Amino acid sequence: MISKRILGAAFAIAGMAAIPTGAHAESQFVTGTGTPLTASAKLDFTITIPKFVYVRIGTGTNVANNTTVDNLIYTVPAANVGDSTAVSATSGGDIAPGQVTARVIGNNGTIAFSSTTLGAMENAAGDSISWSQMDVAVATNTSATALSHPTLVDGSTTSINLTPNIGSKVTALDAQWTFTYKNENVVPAGTYGGVNTQNGRVTYAVSMP
Repeated sequence: MISKRILGAAFAIAGMAAIPTGAHAESQFVTGTGTPLTASAKLDFTITIPKFVYVRIGTGTNVANNTTVDNLIYTVPAANVGDSTAVSATSGGDIAPGQVTARVIGNNGTIAFSSTTLGAMENAAGDSISWSQMDVAVATNTSATALSHPTLVDGSTTSINLTPNIGSKVTALDAQWTFTYKNENVVPAGTYGGVNTQNGRVTYAVSMP
């Protein structure tokens, strides 16, 4: 008889051990004659938000990794070389030729936003066109404040600070950037820059605390 009781107690203890203990739900049982008769129970919630920063220049899907690098192409008419007639792109850009979407998003304070070139654009003969000859028109896209463009400088990095525009820490800015070639100088014939060649690439970067 004693052994049966011990065995039964062992099964009971084992059954209690099998009950999940990960959820600690509160409960309260109240009885009595009071009016009203009340009881209460509580829940705690925890939400973890990761820190992130995102930059998009040109073709791409928002808040995703994309590998497309747009190539903006300009062809100057022979009769207009160096006459200061601005030249628009003939192709390249996700909105229109020479026009790209620019977007920066981050959630942890002021973001440093920079542009870097390796030097003035060159042709195969070693002639050059300064990045100061590229003009950038900035227009609003979806954010009330347009994302500014860091100045392009030959062989250097320039940076601007983007102040959070949503609360004290969240930055969500975008813009439509339209690039034109100023065409202010008569330069030697040739194709300057190109697809990651002859200093024809600008690298944009973001840094957030």
